[in-house]
Amino acid sequence: MDLLWTEIHGLEPLLGCVTRLHPLIYRRGKRRVERKAKGIEPLSAHEARQFLRHSSRIRTLNIQTKHPHFLSAIPAEACVFPRLKSLSLSTTYLNFFLSRMLHRCQLLSVDESLQSFVTRCIALEHLCIYTPLSGGDGSTPAADELSLLSDRIHSCTQLVTLSCPMLDLAAWKHLSHLPTLRKLEIDQGYNPHPSLPKQDIVNLSFLNITRLSFQELYDAGDIITVMQHSQFPSLKEFEFEANRLSSEEAEQLFHALSHCKACRTLEEITICSLERKFAGSQYDESLTTIPHFLCFTQLRTLKLMLYGFCIYLDKDMLLQAMSSWPHIRTLEIEESDLSSEVSLRGLLTAIGLSYLPRIIGFGLIRVSNRC
Repeated sequence: MDLLWTEIHGLEPLLGCVTRLHPLIYRRGKRRVERKAKGIEPLSAHEARQFLRHSSRIRTLNIQTKHPHFLSAIPAEACVFPRLKSLSLSTTYLNFFLSRMLHRCQLLSVDESLQSFVTRCIALEHLCIYTPLSGGDGSTPAADELSLLSDRIHSCTQLVTLSCPMLDLAAWKHLSHLPTLRKLEIDQGYNPHPSLPKQDIVNLSFLNITRLSFQELYDAGDIITVMQHSQFPSLKEFEFEANRLSSEEAEQLFHALSHCKACRTLEEITICSLERKFAGSQYDESLTTIPHFLCFTQLRTLKLMLYGFCIYLDKDMLLQAMSSWPHIRTLEIEESDLSSEVSLRGLLTAIGLSYLPRIIGFGLIRVSNRC
């Protein structure tokens, strides 16, 4: 019996324990259950006990229902899932599902219930908060909700992995002092957030982070500012995806990454910009990307997808890169200009070095007539 209830997807199995709801649960398809859930009357005290009959057996719970108002008879402060370790939730009724044993939580909304993390989820190690780019009515998460998120993150002290929208400066400072934190992913999306006060940023040291990822950046300025004032001495993987970058921002990012104290640890770099911000005379400028990364002696993968840019690369620079990266396995450079600063002979010379086993996906590079 315990094995049957270890992992539950949706509220239907629990609702199936309530006699009154049998016609809804067992005679209609799942889509009909979701559609009719809004009209269900709240459970009585007796029905709430039926609903929770097997709650103590559940370890993993995944709930996508948006209308669990019928659970209002359950005291919010009660620990109704005492052995729950993993939770994925798209509802605002968070308090019903928290457990002191909860280690992993994925939330699809932000509200006042996040306060419960402070007092009840003392063992929380893996937290993922995804806020949609926009709701069905075109709305976006309010700035005060994101401020609330930062405030709650500041109270999490055992995090190992964190994936969430952009945070405020206080949360960044808190995360820099978390010795447990290993992986950090920021997904900015269209979510509004106040700009970080640059004059208040002090040097931050994220001693144990091994993976750092920034996704869906529509304003990369704040992230670049954080990078310029941070150290990541244990960093192994870096991923950066922006909707748009200017040449100045790109160069600032490369410079910041090369000075983040990860020269002896960084193994994978992926930087993507889907579009270039044009700024007058900067249109014809090429990016001098490669020299910034020569310090990463453990580099195994370098992927640069900078659409709208020209990346300068000549034969000598390529040879120096291959000498600096003895462990390189994947090198991909994609940009918009098909002209060349590296001759075919120079390319083959670099690839033919005995200490370079293989390079995969050597893409669109500026190649020239020089040898």
